[in-house]
Amino acid sequence: MLTKRILWCGVVGAWLLYGLLALPALAGFQVVALGSGGGLSGDNLPAYLIRHERDTGYVALDAGSTLPGIAKALAQGAFPEASAERAAPWTPQGYVLRELITAYFISHPHLDHVAGLLLVAPEDSRKPIYTLASSAETLRTHYFNWKSWPNFSDAGQGQRLGTYRIHSVRPAQRFSLGNSGMSAQVYPLSHAGVTSAMILLERAGEYFAYFGDTGADSVEQSNHLDRIWRRLGPLLASGALKGMIIETSFSDAVPPSHLFGHLTPRLLNQELVQLARYSGDSAALQGFPVVIAHIKPSLRAGETAEQTIMAQLAAGNRSGVRFHHLRQGEHALFSGRE
Repeated sequence: MLTKRILWCGVVGAWLLYGLLALPALAGFQVVALGSGGGLSGDNLPAYLIRHERDTGYVALDAGSTLPGIAKALAQGAFPEASAERAAPWTPQGYVLRELITAYFISHPHLDHVAGLLLVAPEDSRKPIYTLASSAETLRTHYFNWKSWPNFSDAGQGQRLGTYRIHSVRPAQRFSLGNSGMSAQVYPLSHAGVTSAMILLERAGEYFAYFGDTGADSVEQSNHLDRIWRRLGPLLASGALKGMIIETSFSDAVPPSHLFGHLTPRLLNQELVQLARYSGDSAALQGFPVVIAHIKPSLRAGETAEQTIMAQLAAGNRSGVRFHHLRQGEHALFSGRE
C-alpha cells in the first residue's frame, strides 16, 4: 500500500487522525523524491531518499539533485523532525543533508545522477558511498581528482579530504548500508554500454527495489533484468517486496535505436509481465506500487512528457500494477499491494 502524507485540519481531520492512531502502525519504506526528472533542468535530477519505518536515517538513492529537492520536501512536510530548533546550528536543509542522510547509493556515474553529491560535498558530513566497482573507479578518477572537482573521497589523486568513503560492492553481495539499519544487494543493469545498477534494500524481512537507468533486455541484448526478475519474483509472491522505483524515460514514440539504454512504457510493461511470471502467479502484481522515475521533459510546445508516459503505461498495463509518479518534494509510505 502507498500512503501519501497529508496534513488534516479541523474537526473532520481530528476524527480521521484519531481513527488512524487507533490502527496498527504501517510497516514499510518511507520514500522522499528529491528529484524525479530525467534531465535538462539541473534542479530536478534523479535522487530519492529512503528509510524503513523502524529507523530514522535515510539512504540517498542517487544524488542528481540534493539541496533543491530537500527544500521542496521540507515545504511539503517530509521531514517534521528537521525543525529550526532541532536543526540548530544548521538550517533545516543542512540538518537533513548532514544528519538524516546517512549514506549514498550511486547507480552509475552519469552526471545527472551525481551532480548533487558533488555540489554538496563541501558542506556534507562524513558518510559512505556504495556503488559497483566500475562506478567507484569513475568517481575517483574522473570527478574526485582536483581537476573536475576537489577530492572529497578517501582514495584517488592528490589530497584526500575524506568526506566520502567509497565502497565497491560485488554484484549480489549483501552488505549493511551505513547506520541506516538497512542491508542491501546490488545487481548490474545495462545502460547503453555503461554498467548501471539496481539496489534491493532489506529491513526486517521487507524489501524495496530501486533501479538506476536501464534499457530492456530485448534492446540491450542483455539478461540483467531477467536475472533481477528471478530474484524479485519470490519476494513479490510472498508479499515481502513492498515497492519499486524504475525509470521510463521516453514515450512509445521513440524508436529503440534512439533510447540509449532507457525504457518506454511498452518495454516496461513487457518486463513486468516477466516479473509476474517468475512470481508463479499471474495476479501477483495486482495493486503493487511501481514509481516511475527519470521521465525526460520535452521542450515542445503543448507536450507534457509525464502525462503522455503515464497514460501509455496505464493503457498497456497487463499486470495490474499501480503506477505512480512522485514529483519533486513529494513523499510516500510503501507497504506493499494497494
